[in-house]
Amino acid sequence: MTRGETAVTTGDQQRTHRSFFFDPRFAIGLGLVVASVIGVYAIVQSADRTSDVYAARSPLVAGQRVDADDLVVRSVRLGGADRLYLASDALPGDGAVATRSVKAGELVPASAIGSTASVNETSVVLRVKGDLAASIAPGTNVDVWSAAQTQRDRYDPPAVLVGGATVVRVIETDAMVASDDALSVEVRVPKKKVAAVLEAIANADAISLVPQSTAETASADAGSGK
Repeated sequence: MTRGETAVTTGDQQRTHRSFFFDPRFAIGLGLVVASVIGVYAIVQSADRTSDVYAARSPLVAGQRVDADDLVVRSVRLGGADRLYLASDALPGDGAVATRSVKAGELVPASAIGSTASVNETSVVLRVKGDLAASIAPGTNVDVWSAAQTQRDRYDPPAVLVGGATVVRVIETDAMVASDDALSVEVRVPKKKVAAVLEAIANADAISLVPQSTAETASADAGSGK
């Protein structure tokens, strides 16, 4: 092979090598196309997805006890709003009650159905003397203790006024307008205990909240003589 033939052969090999060079921009473009296709597919699937929720078989009125016979399952497209309606598997097992009216055939909002326990309870605001335990927060189960005032700054021994109340919120009081060191706390109590609670408030009894875990420990210690 002559020198000229060798040069031609080498040039052909270089051109062949360059023709198979992989451009990264091609990979990026291909990736974007694939991602776009997947995104569009996911959006279409999401929009086409149905949710099984309850609709009222007949009119529901506030305070009415509700069971599965009063409802009918509907498969509907709700998009991201499905959490706003009562899912077919979300009917309270301990009994349900309508908290507001729902028309026949209307999808049942999740907020329109409560447990029967919520009907037997109500909220009251208590003025609590002293500081609250650090563990007391919304949702905490507490025992409400009260001590009747006998003389000025003298009280009877405290006793449990309501057992198993639930804290709804601690009401912040402006320090500039607060008249004493009491805190306001909203709690849910059984309706049958409301009269006793209001009587204690009217009599200016000293009221305290004790987390149930603490109260149970104290009762156990007292029972064992510790």
